[in-house]
Amino acid sequence: MPTNATAHRRDITPELVAALARHAEPLPSPEDDEAFGAFFDRFGDARVVLLGEATHGTSEFYRARAAITRRLIERHGFTIVAVEADWPDAARIDDYVRHHAARPWRGPAFTRFPTWMWRNTEVAGFADWLRGHNEGHAAPDRVSFHGLDIYSLGESIHAVLTYLDRVNPEAAAAARRRYARLTPWQDQPAAYGREVVVHGRDGCEDAVVAQLRDLLVHRLEYMRNDGEAWFDAVQNARVVRAAESYYRVMYQGSTESWNLRDRHMFSTLQAVLAHRGDGAKAVVWAHNSHVGNAAATAMGWEGQFNIGELCRMAHGDEAVLIGFGTDTGTVAAASDWDAPMEVKTVRPARPDSYEHAFLRAGHDRSLTEWRNRKGPLARMLQASLARERAIGVVYRPETELQSHYFEASLAEQFDAWVWFSRTGAVTPLGEERPHGAPETWPFGL
Repeated sequence: MPTNATAHRRDITPELVAALARHAEPLPSPEDDEAFGAFFDRFGDARVVLLGEATHGTSEFYRARAAITRRLIERHGFTIVAVEADWPDAARIDDYVRHHAARPWRGPAFTRFPTWMWRNTEVAGFADWLRGHNEGHAAPDRVSFHGLDIYSLGESIHAVLTYLDRVNPEAAAAARRRYARLTPWQDQPAAYGREVVVHGRDGCEDAVVAQLRDLLVHRLEYMRNDGEAWFDAVQNARVVRAAESYYRVMYQGSTESWNLRDRHMFSTLQAVLAHRGDGAKAVVWAHNSHVGNAAATAMGWEGQFNIGELCRMAHGDEAVLIGFGTDTGTVAAASDWDAPMEVKTVRPARPDSYEHAFLRAGHDRSLTEWRNRKGPLARMLQASLARERAIGVVYRPETELQSHYFEASLAEQFDAWVWFSRTGAVTPLGEERPHGAPETWPFGL
């Protein structure tokens, strides 16, 4: 791939638009779960199906992923849902959907910015469905729900200590000593990184590694009592180790911190697959920028990698990478980090973007697949290099070209593309627990 992508970009040609129009399969509304999901049976042979999103606040993306995931679970034996969320917060949903007793928590779930990303009616509806699905299955066969991300330093420290307090108070005391220098920074981890890197304060790397090692050394002893609880504690200890590194590395450059985060998310996915045993199959929900093969994008040409690229390397053809796109509508996003959520209008896609090509293809909703990378459509896509839009939790329409577009080769980035010409914002949940919901309900507690 070129390092100066802009100089090599080819315009979207009428021939490519015509090919997209021919090969795109019109989709029903994702509200029709059965009909929508049936289009994705072709990916049921995969071990990992990664479902993207072009924004962190679009209802259609969440509802489509829910319909696809339901189909993969019901018809193709998928056993894991892994999402771009913090491990302890997602564990609340896991407890709920697998009918586990609620654990003691340090605070409410999904209260870290951006709260709307997982605390919304679309995710709540999927969690309710998954709980009902699991009710008819024995505990070992129930579908689990996990977070892959790295930002839960305080809650993960709390989870490790709570677990050890219950199973080995002496080990819990040792863990408190190891975490002691990190604990004061658990609610301001970026400040910890600044103190270590900028001001020379002693770091806690050796201590957090030692704590993780201690949990692994005593694996057989702890697993005899409760293997699920041990695994949860180990994953939280891995989050603490990764977060300690992340908040130091973030002061050394964006590429290093991005790679550390995605390596952790990939490692977490691999650990969950191994823990669930032979035959485990996972669906991943994350942003296109994590799901698509980074090596086929400007971020990869600048040295970054992501979950999608690592899954392709680890699982080959058993990993399916599916991107999602839209032209216009509304989105839930903020104007700055930690700013309030707004419902913002999404600008129409630029004429030199893949999104505009799919718009010109003329379908309101569609699935376009080129998984085997053969045939005329794949060849045309491989010959194209265009812009692609990425809206995260922050959306600044006034600087959209600079802040939300990047160069990509769609043919190598994804195996398929789900298109919605017009989309709407997710609906955030308030603090209240809905009337009649079980006490274990994971939102609004």
